[in-house]
Amino acid sequence: MEKKEILDIYDINKRKTGKTFIRGEGVLYDDEFVIGVQAIIINSKKEILISKRSSLKEIFPSMWECNGGALLAGEEVVDGIVREIDEELGIKLDSSKAIYLKTTKDNHRFKEIYLFEKDEDIKDLKFIDKEVVDAKWVSIDEFVYMFNKKEIVPNVDFTKEDYEKCLILLSK
Repeated sequence: MEKKEILDIYDINKRKTGKTFIRGEGVLYDDEFVIGVQAIIINSKKEILISKRSSLKEIFPSMWECNGGALLAGEEVVDGIVREIDEELGIKLDSSKAIYLKTTKDNHRFKEIYLFEKDEDIKDLKFIDKEVVDAKWVSIDEFVYMFNKKEIVPNVDFTKEDYEKCLILLSK
C-alpha cells in the first residue's frame, strides 16, 4: 500500500494555515499553497547531478530533472530536501552544508531550492523509491541543450544564470 503524503497548507505569505492536504487528493483553494523542495547538486568538476524519472510517473515520465519533492507536514525545508535526495538517490546530504539558492512560486506551490556541493559516483547511487531510474553528471551546456530539446522537465526552475550564481556561492 502506497503511503499518503500529508502536506502543510500555507498562505500567500508562506505562513502555515494550520490545515493540511493529502498529496494527490482534492484541490487547493486560490489562496492555498504547499511547499516543494529541490536540490541542485554540483560536484567538484562543476557538473550538475540530474536524474531520470521512471516511465511509470504520471507527470513527466522518462524525463530528466534536478531532484526534489514535497515538504511533508511538520518538516523543515532543508530536512525535506535531505529526505527526498536520500529516498530518490540514496545520497546522504549534510543539512549543515545546504546553501539557499532561491524560492519560486507557481500555481499552488512555493519551491525552495538549495545548493549542495557533493562528489558522488553514479554507480554508488541507489534508486530506493523507484521514482528515479538513472542519473548522470552533466555540464551546464549539456543541461541547457537537454532542456532546449525538452528532455528535462519544464518546471525545473534552474537556469544558466542560476548555475553561475551557484559557482559564486560555492567559491565563498
